[in-house]
Amino acid sequence: MIHTVWPYLAVMLLAAGLFPAVERRYGWKLFSVLPPIVLTYLLVTALAVSGLWQVNEEIHAAQSMLVARLVPALLFLLMINCDLRAIWALGPRVLAVFACTSVSLFVAFISAFLIYHRWLPGDTWQPLAALSGSWVGGTANMIAVKQAIGMSDGLLAMSLLTDALCYSMWVVVLFSVARLAPAFNRWTRAKSSGDIEVAVATPGGPTTPDSVLLWLGMALLAAALAGWLATRLPTSSMLSATTWTILLATGAGLVVAHTPLARYPGASTISGALLISVVAVLASQSNFQGIAAAPLYLLCGVTIIAIHAVLLVGFAKLFRFDLFLCGISSLAHIGGVAATPILAASYSKALVPVGILLALLGYILGTGFGIVVAHVMSVLAAG
Repeated sequence: MIHTVWPYLAVMLLAAGLFPAVERRYGWKLFSVLPPIVLTYLLVTALAVSGLWQVNEEIHAAQSMLVARLVPALLFLLMINCDLRAIWALGPRVLAVFACTSVSLFVAFISAFLIYHRWLPGDTWQPLAALSGSWVGGTANMIAVKQAIGMSDGLLAMSLLTDALCYSMWVVVLFSVARLAPAFNRWTRAKSSGDIEVAVATPGGPTTPDSVLLWLGMALLAAALAGWLATRLPTSSMLSATTWTILLATGAGLVVAHTPLARYPGASTISGALLISVVAVLASQSNFQGIAAAPLYLLCGVTIIAIHAVLLVGFAKLFRFDLFLCGISSLAHIGGVAATPILAASYSKALVPVGILLALLGYILGTGFGIVVAHVMSVLAAG
């Protein structure tokens, strides 16, 4: 059994790197259903339940410190490639589709909560609120919302499993409906979006050891400064010091994204490594208590996607959106920046930059969206 911090950290890093390395080497189909980040969470949880390490005072302090500092640092790095000027240049039609997608998901989450909350145990709204952050942004937004609302680590498994399985199902649907685009566009009286042209700036050069050190140092400094400033800002039931820290780190990343530093390589690579490392640390504090509720949360996820799809189709008819933009915007929310360009390319190669920028916009808004959903659900639960 592990009793000290350094062997514990070694296991966390090995677990965090295992499944990404296997996916890169072998590319098994399993990873299209259960991504490495979900398998990492389940593996580390299983190791925690088996008693591989003892959560004594030393290890508990390390866990708390790592999560408190690495989550804001992660969000800072994720914002570096988010150019608000490029997103604004997409034009009103694309941004309107994105806004309608966000509204449809907000209504879907609240509706699903009202339908199922009587059958879900405990703080039923918390896993759904964390999931809402992911289904506008990504897993990092899910973790940020989890920290902001004080959700227990054990409930994170519900959000991750629902995210992975429902997302996989929805991707298949979005790829399958591409052939219906002509009929859908005639019904909505929309013009195809395949001719949109947008350029996306990317950092130049490969990631080097010095860039890793510089970005990691800046991210940790930004997290420390955000935490220091958060303790001096007013708090409320919706805005705790942790919430302020997350929002300030996100804002700092957006500011740096519009400076020459954003062209320096390495931020994306480090953020990917930090994300799965943070998930491993969170999993090390959890167990399988409450896992019996997983089918109900999966049912919630399916219901949310169904309501979202119906509402988005209604918006498309009302505002004359075409199928390609609706599909890309939906996956930019639910799937994130990794999957959206692939779907966009299957529709039209000209839409790949649009998919990337909409997914990045989701990263910017995901945490705030999840916090708002959490506040609404907590009010409804209390009522």
